[in-house]
Amino acid sequence: MPESDEQPPPSTPSTASTPPVYIHPRREPFEHGLLPIPKLIFTDGAQTLIPIRDKLLSLSSGSTHRVNFEAIAEAFQISHDHARLVIETIASVLHSDSDPSVTAKPSEISVNVFDLMMFLYIQSYKRLLPKGHKDSAAVADVWPSTSAFDGFLSALSPLQLVRSNSRRSMPSQADEEAHQLSYLQKHLGNILSLLAESVEGDGEESLVLSMEKLEHLGFLIYFGERGSERIPLSQNAPFFANSDPEMPAVPVPAAQVHDWLIENIASALTRITERASAKENGPTSASDQDVPMADVSASSVKSASGPRGPSSIEGISKSSYVRLPNDIKGSSVKVINCHESVIYILAPLKYATVYGCSDATIVLGAVGKAVRIEHCERVHVIAAAKRICIANCRECVFFLGVNQTPLLVGDNHKLQVAPYNTFYSLLEEHLKQVGVDPTINRWDAPVALGVVDPHDSLSHPAGVSEVQTESASPVDPDQFTNFLIPNWFEGQQSGSTKDNPFPLPEAYLASQQRKLNNLEETKNSLKDIDLDESRKREVAAALHVCFKDWLYASGNIRQLYCLQGE
Repeated sequence: MPESDEQPPPSTPSTASTPPVYIHPRREPFEHGLLPIPKLIFTDGAQTLIPIRDKLLSLSSGSTHRVNFEAIAEAFQISHDHARLVIETIASVLHSDSDPSVTAKPSEISVNVFDLMMFLYIQSYKRLLPKGHKDSAAVADVWPSTSAFDGFLSALSPLQLVRSNSRRSMPSQADEEAHQLSYLQKHLGNILSLLAESVEGDGEESLVLSMEKLEHLGFLIYFGERGSERIPLSQNAPFFANSDPEMPAVPVPAAQVHDWLIENIASALTRITERASAKENGPTSASDQDVPMADVSASSVKSASGPRGPSSIEGISKSSYVRLPNDIKGSSVKVINCHESVIYILAPLKYATVYGCSDATIVLGAVGKAVRIEHCERVHVIAAAKRICIANCRECVFFLGVNQTPLLVGDNHKLQVAPYNTFYSLLEEHLKQVGVDPTINRWDAPVALGVVDPHDSLSHPAGVSEVQTESASPVDPDQFTNFLIPNWFEGQQSGSTKDNPFPLPEAYLASQQRKLNNLEETKNSLKDIDLDESRKREVAAALHVCFKDWLYASGNIRQLYCLQGE
């Protein structure tokens, strides 16, 4: 249905000059803010959380209602490391970049109790199941038919097989949004009770919600449309919209807020259904925010982005693919179902997701909030980021410049980690822009959580989530190599970065120096040998064979093929 024909949602008056404004879930907490820590997952609504909220408020600092990791560890009986992980995760998905937790030093980081409640409540959320790939023949063509793990995986339970099967597609953005809205619709009463205050009165009228507390609901939802700025909830709420800035707004009954939000969520869900129906019955556009790239011809369009959703790069096969800052719309990127390719995303971002890729090298320039790598096999990921989560991957290598400890969740096998190993001319500028500090690199301190992810939409055997996932081993310094990024910025703005801004650990630096020295000695030896032309050709041919063998053994042959096709 064309947007001009839609009924305006309940939150917006119908005027010719005012476009419809709909409610949307914030994707970030659902995609990057779920932790498989059993003690933080509550299935009884707000019954357990309200007493914990009250306890934390009594421990919090003054009117700011902030608590540190020690208070969280005490309240939930979890380790200090897990409590720090909670605060760091919340900081990475907060709706306000001005919150103190976003810029605080690691030793001083704290979180608002009501933001913590929103985070804890959605730990009961279960993600949509991956879908079978729509073009199974195309996937079969690029996905290896055998794997070192195929015999092992056949012995796994059906549950683990489903979760380990990377040959599946992410749900479309529209599917995810509808799923998240439906979850919020079902649980809204409990969520509002965590933000509400009790006053004298009977029944529902005894719970009221202030304008300040309503803003914490912005952790989960917002109003906005078609690339516009996200509108704070209180500005769009009819009961707070015209409040005098000089006078505190009078709290309103929580039931009134509940009814207003339920009406808006229902309107948004109806709209998503109508848009999906319109797509099924009419032509689609690659610029539409909800078009999954599996539906678009890979030969004509390689990426799509929406005004609100992330840019999507899907279905790249046996080629190289480059995205520079001007190519990225928005602050998030998803790389989905790409195989036997080298993908460069050399731009400053807030979030990045890599899903269902195999036999590829993926370079992520600078990611200021969070990276998630999921269901990938034999992939090399080079990432400079604030934090990274790796889930259900096998035989992958991660070259990391990360400010926080890498998080490993789910069913991982034979993963390796190494320090960051590349640069491009604008890298330091991009790192500064998104707030990644190259002097801090926690690549070698991964934290492994439960094998079974309780956020999958499947039932799980009791207690399995307590079993720790396989960790990652460091790459041997002698096997560590630098990755050279071609000058994709040639003819455009050039930056000042001339070398890897993340200092290498001593063992890796020494290994690099030994290789340089050996190379120099070999070059000098060849120069000093007095050979006739036929012998020179023999030596050159031998070196060529050795180099070719190394290209195939290391997988770097892909880069030559990719560059050849540019």
